[in-house]
Amino acid sequence: MHEPSTHRGLSMALTTLAAACTALFLAGCASQPGAAGTDRSVTIERTTYGIPHITANDPESLAYGVAYAYAQDNVCMTADQLVTARGQRSSTFGAQTIGLLGRRYIPNAQIDLFMAAHMDDAMLERAWAKTSAETQALARGYVAGYNRFLADNAATLPDACRGKPWVQPMTLAQYRRMAEVVAVQAGIAALADGMLGAQPPAAKAAQAPASAVNLADAAQALRDVGLLDSPLGSNAWAFGKDVTANGSGMLLGNPHFPWSGPNRFYEMHLTIPGQMDVMGVGIGTYPMVSIGFNKDVAWSHTVSTGKRFTFYEVTLAEGDPTTYLVDGKPEKMTARKVNAQIPGPDGKLQTQEHTVWSTRWGPLVVVPRAGLTWNAKTAYALRDANTGNTRMMDAALAFARARSVQDLHKAHANLGLPWVNTLAADRSGQAMYADVSVVPDVDAAQLARCAPSQPAAALRAAAGLVVLNGSRADCDWRRDSASPVPGLIPIGRMPVAFRTDWVHNSNDSFVYTHPGQKFEGISPLVGDASLTRPRTRAGLAEIPEMLGRGKVTLQAIQGQLFENRNFMAQVVVPDLLAACDKAPTAESRDGCAALKGWDRRNNVDARGAHVFREFWRTARNIPGVHRVPFDAQQPVATPAGLKMEDAATAAKVWEALDGAVKAIRTSGYTLDATLGSVQRPAITEEAIALHGGEEFEGVLNNLGRQEPAPINKAGLRIDYGTSYVQTVTFDAKGPVAQAILTYGQSTHPASPHANDQMREFSAKRWHTLPFHRDDVVKASVGEPLRLVRP
Repeated sequence: MHEPSTHRGLSMALTTLAAACTALFLAGCASQPGAAGTDRSVTIERTTYGIPHITANDPESLAYGVAYAYAQDNVCMTADQLVTARGQRSSTFGAQTIGLLGRRYIPNAQIDLFMAAHMDDAMLERAWAKTSAETQALARGYVAGYNRFLADNAATLPDACRGKPWVQPMTLAQYRRMAEVVAVQAGIAALADGMLGAQPPAAKAAQAPASAVNLADAAQALRDVGLLDSPLGSNAWAFGKDVTANGSGMLLGNPHFPWSGPNRFYEMHLTIPGQMDVMGVGIGTYPMVSIGFNKDVAWSHTVSTGKRFTFYEVTLAEGDPTTYLVDGKPEKMTARKVNAQIPGPDGKLQTQEHTVWSTRWGPLVVVPRAGLTWNAKTAYALRDANTGNTRMMDAALAFARARSVQDLHKAHANLGLPWVNTLAADRSGQAMYADVSVVPDVDAAQLARCAPSQPAAALRAAAGLVVLNGSRADCDWRRDSASPVPGLIPIGRMPVAFRTDWVHNSNDSFVYTHPGQKFEGISPLVGDASLTRPRTRAGLAEIPEMLGRGKVTLQAIQGQLFENRNFMAQVVVPDLLAACDKAPTAESRDGCAALKGWDRRNNVDARGAHVFREFWRTARNIPGVHRVPFDAQQPVATPAGLKMEDAATAAKVWEALDGAVKAIRTSGYTLDATLGSVQRPAITEEAIALHGGEEFEGVLNNLGRQEPAPINKAGLRIDYGTSYVQTVTFDAKGPVAQAILTYGQSTHPASPHANDQMREFSAKRWHTLPFHRDDVVKASVGEPLRLVRP
């Protein structure tokens, strides 16, 4: 299916073209000061792999340059995202389905109606007005820079968007909308169809008794929308002076994000002389570094376990499903009509109207598979803590200027990070872990006091949903005067650890930061002791092993990550092979033979890795499959093995192996095929061999699919996972950083930077990032592009 958001931006050649096209204009403007007498010029220098080094004298000009550079590489993708922001996907692209955030596919009509229903431009304008002058300048500059690029290059845009009526200038309101979608992606955006599906019950439906909820199905429903076992993940390790070879801090950042869409990373180096000098990556249309480093400190993020919203179970008035009770008093729901232009059966556009219902707690949302429906007695409202979160760029500005991990932690105080942990290391050899993200201020006592009906309460353990009693006003989120945002947990009650050995996170909670690190008094909404990611177990096993070989170096960190050990294979394959003499079928015996010769690593030359993946994809879901069940006292070592001595379990294990062998052969691959011949990128037809493994395998270098799918004739096609991977330390001069942006800078197929770094990733070749001025000059490619902001 044609998806405009996956098309790639302009090639590096356009840098020279743009410079030529605007030379006369720039020559006339270069000496003209801005209205306030400031220099509004911005310089874009490109180095190896097309990385832009952008220098300006003020934030607005800097963002102007970021937008121009990003459009050179990704203009069609940005133009496509603006269609989403305008709520015009259906009228532009028809009835296709596309990922709202590049990870979940829903019809365009639902996206358009969600944008109409959720976006409140007046509210967003008020929220942005409360941000710093610098953040507001960054937003203005980005809008102007993108529009300047369109004006300069309208005739030379890539084929995917040249001359298309949907390629239009950006407005500030649309820019705010794009930022809002990113903020709420772990909340209301993931349940967009549930928001649209919340309508008053018909008379017969209202009288029908509620059906029992299958908790396993409820969990799967949340998994399907990315709110349970989210496909967005990461690894990050930070090492302190006690364990590093140079006595300085060291950092590994390994985010696992989609390879297309607005969550795609973009490398850049941003400088305002005397004020800011920072390098790393930003997301999409974000004109600041999200993950990166400056001369004193390096940081990365991992998706945290914190809850970003709560449901409220509201009790409805007798005979009126649009009136609910709070402390026994009736309150009328609000109804707001929204509309979108949707193609009809004949292809002609027609106005589709929709009513959105809301309570004091937020909009009504239904999740039928989880039992959250609207009937005659109850309904469910969702309150998203990230709605209107415009604080992200102010936090990023403070990160960029930090001089230590303590400074970095202070930058968390505005509660601007929407859904991530931070791990960092600094020049002095300090390491930090912190989860200071947006979390509703609800503690364990309030959870008990404000428990909803029993079926809704059971959803927290089964599906990760927190439902509170909406019939009591005192079940509102706590408003701590220490919090800059009423209703959110302030920085002083969120988990933080400063250490001089190491800290770690792979998307399980703060509990697993370090075996010797203890936290107390943290809300259950931030996280608990559950361990759901095999990568967490892998990291907690592999870091001590690496340290056992001596002091840590960047090369040791890189090697550990790219060893591609398959943790779950190490845990279960020995028991499987020990039972292979009892394999009941030719297929299971062949599967055993393939696994026997495998080194249990997911390198491109590994033979048998794809057999284990297809086997474990199914076998992991067999009830009681492990010989040693999970033991909370041994979270890294358990669960372990396969319960092959149990005949019923063994039969299902053999069935899973049979199925894997048959699926591989049906797809046209052999059991002894190399992983690199089977595992390839989905975003290009270039046959680039990829190393790494799926989330459920516990391979730290995590690669997979946004829409999970077993092997087929196309192989194992990858479109998310290891995206920007960086290692950073410090010497006497400043940062020493190496990185790979796995998919490259550009989404334009003709660009030399569309897949160039993917080839480097395939070969495990890291490149050194030029941060210091003399290194940038040495690595420069082509002539600098100089622009002047009007």
